[in-house]
Amino acid sequence: MLKRNDLGDEMQESQKIASFSAQENELGADPGANNNILEKLMKGYTKLEIDDALRPFYEHNLQKIVDDVDYGVLAALQGTWVSYNNKATNPTVDRLIGSGVHTTIMPSPGTNSGTIPGKYSFDCQQYIEKLTFDLVPGGVRNRGGANEQFCGAVKYEQSVKSVSTEKESAALKYTPIHEENGMYLWLSDVFNYAATEKTIKEDRGLLPVAETNPNKDLYPDGYPDETLFLVLNDKGVKEYVTLANLNGRHYYAILAAKELKPGAGQTGPYFIPDYSISRSGVIPHGSTITLLGDLAQGDNGFLIKGAPQFPEGNAAWKYDHLAISRTMGGAGASESDPINLDAPPPPWVFETLNHDTDPEENKIYTQRILANPLYPYSVRPDLRLRDTNKGQEITNHVLIQMSSKNKTGAQGGIINVPFVDRFVSTVEMKMNLWIETVKEDGKEFLQLQYEQIIFFEFAFGDSGGTTSWPHIQVNTLRKIEDIPEDQRQIIIDQFYNTGKKDAAAAATGCPYHKE
Repeated sequence: MLKRNDLGDEMQESQKIASFSAQENELGADPGANNNILEKLMKGYTKLEIDDALRPFYEHNLQKIVDDVDYGVLAALQGTWVSYNNKATNPTVDRLIGSGVHTTIMPSPGTNSGTIPGKYSFDCQQYIEKLTFDLVPGGVRNRGGANEQFCGAVKYEQSVKSVSTEKESAALKYTPIHEENGMYLWLSDVFNYAATEKTIKEDRGLLPVAETNPNKDLYPDGYPDETLFLVLNDKGVKEYVTLANLNGRHYYAILAAKELKPGAGQTGPYFIPDYSISRSGVIPHGSTITLLGDLAQGDNGFLIKGAPQFPEGNAAWKYDHLAISRTMGGAGASESDPINLDAPPPPWVFETLNHDTDPEENKIYTQRILANPLYPYSVRPDLRLRDTNKGQEITNHVLIQMSSKNKTGAQGGIINVPFVDRFVSTVEMKMNLWIETVKEDGKEFLQLQYEQIIFFEFAFGDSGGTTSWPHIQVNTLRKIEDIPEDQRQIIIDQFYNTGKKDAAAAATGCPYHKE
């Protein structure tokens, strides 16, 4: 986890920024006061290590601790974020076509697990969204005895609509497809809460040593609050002694203390979380998620200079970001023999394949993904983020990386309802979230970009192996007050001025709830 370097501040930077964000739309607010947000937030943090001093907890300081809750970089999320299209990189856009791209792979109709391998339905759509973050006042106190942790909690609500063109006209159709809510936690502020006379008496009560206890005289305060060790004394007789009198002698038995002493717990062990951020979410398909993660570290700390880096050409063929997994045959390509996603698709994508042209059946598996009208984003969606950033002046950014499965340490997880678990088991989720500082037209503001990859497992290959099917979403968002007026009006029409017709969402999407 990350720790605040200066523990003496009455009001930390994250609270100042959170306070400003909550009032930034009020008349008279100074926009310049919100400049350099990421730089202000991240300058006060370093990694917490075992050698670092740990803060003691005292009951009389509880209100001060709660008032001084730390949200970390999550404080920058406060507010309402909406889809943003960069017209500089897409000058033909005269309306808000979806800024986001999602790819969805589902079992093909007529199939079920264990019958017909290699059949799947593929969909790739553009979408718009409204994503609202709201800082929860006060710290969330996790009590663990000698270890205490106060978390900064941030609620989120997400509404997503796909964007398509009506066949009969050029009009755009916005269809509700996803609703989600949940919470981010900044896992910080670990305290040591040692036992006191007050807590010892109140939380259990004190039981004096029984008069019949043969070792009664070894407890000078009259309570069994010492651990005793059975040793041979100088006369060869066994007797119990305290740790202070053990003096390295061999012992034969231990009589554990039954009571605490004031100060117990001060010597540890201390809890050092190996992750700084968690995300919990409820997805209406029937899954709940817990992701754990941390901030990526650049050359000079957690605030990384410049824009996020995305690959070009052949270097973009990386399976960690593709809608095509290795278990799907990889389109007959590999990272050492890639498909250039900045060039037109290979000719075989548009051919009728047979056993001579595709003997391993790797190309026919993925042919439609490369032939999709949204190529190359249908193959590697985060290239849309790369292309959106072209021409922008992004001075710095913070990257949050999270996963439901981690190689080491604490683990998140996914729980599915029985239907999902049986037919489209959702087994893993990874997320990259970029918070970026953008300078434009003499102003400075934040931009939010994300890539989410969810792995499904259903059916199997010809050899009986499990197939991993990536489901990916990417989008670029800005605060609603920071997008062009024409784009803002569409967001208002689609997410604020909704009528009864939206109450019955399309059957292909998630339930949609009118605001």
